[in-house]
Formats: sequence, structure tokens, C-alpha cells
Amino acid sequence: MGKAHRPRRGSMQFWPRKRTRHSLVRVRSWADENKAKLLGFIAYKAGMTHVLAMDNRPKSLTKGQDISIPTTIVECPPMTVYGVVFYKKYLYGVRKFASMLTKNLNKDLAKKIQLPKKALKSINEITEFEDLRLLVHSNPKSVNIGTKRPKCMEIALGGSKEEKLNYAKEVLGKELSINDVFDEGAQIDLRGVTKGKGFQGTVKRYGVKIRPPKSEKTKRGIGNLGAWTPKRVDFRVPQPGKMGYHQRTEYNKQILKISDNQNEINPNGGIKNYGIVNGTYALIKGSVLGPKKRSFLITKSIRPNKKMSKDGLQITFISK
Repeated sequence: MGKAHRPRRGSMQFWPRKRTRHSLVRVRSWADENKAKLLGFIAYKAGMTHVLAMDNRPKSLTKGQDISIPTTIVECPPMTVYGVVFYKKYLYGVRKFASMLTKNLNKDLAKKIQLPKKALKSINEITEFEDLRLLVHSNPKSVNIGTKRPKCMEIALGGSKEEKLNYAKEVLGKELSINDVFDEGAQIDLRGVTKGKGFQGTVKRYGVKIRPPKSEKTKRGIGNLGAWTPKRVDFRVPQPGKMGYHQRTEYNKQILKISDNQNEINPNGGIKNYGIVNGTYALIKGSVLGPKKRSFLITKSIRPNKKMSKDGLQITFISK
């Protein structure tokens, strides 16, 4: 008789399966960049469509033909740089030790978020530091998502320390568009929060097999909670619980187009469950995590695909 074997239910790649505490993501590692510029941009998901594009990739089987590509419309309102954070090297690693806010701070910002109480008056007060990052916030008033509370976060910079400091002095208190950060055809990573599914059972949450009709007690559940010893329920056993609203990262997406011409994408009456796109938008190849109107972070690809062509697709038609 062969050995009884049952593959486990549910991936252990993401664990624990719990909801994120942050509506916007935490970024623990940034990609390397030689130029002094931002490494991320806050955007809002509007909806999906499809485009027809001329395939110019040299080794593609459909070279020279029009192909249909599913794309996601992402609205990218300008971000405002409202502060700088300095990091210093200590005995146990690099830690934050000072921050500085711009003088022309938006009055509505203090009403919506809690600002740091101890902040430097001038950026020139800091001479020795290990790293610096920019404090930025989005401008949701220019987006049809029904909220006024801006999304705030620290975003890293590329370049050397001197280049970072000069760039921070240049853009402090100003607005940055997505064109200042990314170009068309660039490889990106999408960091966001997935859709929340609420409380779900083991069949939907972990893919547990539905039991036969004459089984006892339950059909859409597991047969037992595990072995007798050790005398406890192992954390790997599939059990019901809240599903979705997890922080996830999608690697190596591609920006197909960045434009200000809203007539190309806005149907009559606006995009369903979103509205009309008013400002700059980007078309991203494939799907984007999360529901409509949710914010997410576009970052430079941390492990880019070297085989992906930057100028391989030329859009000829955008479906409304």
C-alpha cells in the first residue's frame, strides 16, 4: 500500500494571512538609481480597458501586427513635496534623526494629518547625514474618489548624498508630476492593498476540496484539525477567517502610455464606478491590484526583466 499523502491547502508564500494596518503600503527596500530623482509615485486606480498596439518587438511571433492588450487606467494627480527626512548611521543601523517641513505648507494638510512637532527650520542646518528621503502627499481633491484626506509617505531618492540634498532643496514645496519620475515604456513595480473579501470559509480562503455528499458534520470544511500529538492546532491548518485587504507587490509591469488627453479614455458619463478622469493618467499593461479608487504606489522595478523591450508596442487604438 502506498504512503498516504495530501498536499497542503493554501500557499505558505504569504504568511500570516492577516489584513494590513496601512491603507497605503510600507516599502522596506528601494531599487538602485544613479540619477537624483524620486523612486516612487502615488496613483489611483480608475478602471480597465483594452488597447490595440502595433507589435514592434524584434523576436515576437506577432511582429508587425496589431495585438489586443488588456490595460489599466491609472490617474496620477501631482504630488506635493512638503518635507525632508534625514537618516544617520548609529551603532545598531541607520535611523531617522531629523526632519524638516516646507514653509509654504498647505493649510488643509494640518487639518487632515498629524504633523511632526519638532522640525528643523532650515534644510541647511544638517551637514552630516547618511541618507535622506522626501515627505510627499497626494492631492485627492483633483481626483473623483470622494475623499479629501491626502496619502502621505516617505519616498527614497536616487543618486549620491550631495545630489539628493541638492534635489531636495530644488523640489521642496513644489509639485511633481509622474513625468518627472517615470517615462513611457518603463518597467515598474506596483505596491498596494488588495480587495477585501470579508469573512470567508476554508473552501474559498484556502481552496480546500468540498467533501462528498454523505460526509458527516460539514461539506465545505476540513475533516479534522490535525494530529493528536502535539496537542494543539497547528497554524498551518486551514481555518475560516478574514480574506483579502493584504499588502502585495506586483513585479515588472510596464507603462504603455502617459498622457493628458482625457478624451481618449473617458466614455460618455465617465468610467463605471469611478467617474471622469480629469488629470494626467497612465496606461499600465495588465491588471492592477485593489479595487477602483484605491491608491497604490508605483516604484521603479527592483528586479527588472532584461528581456522586456522598452519600445516594443505602439498604441493605435484605445477602447472606451
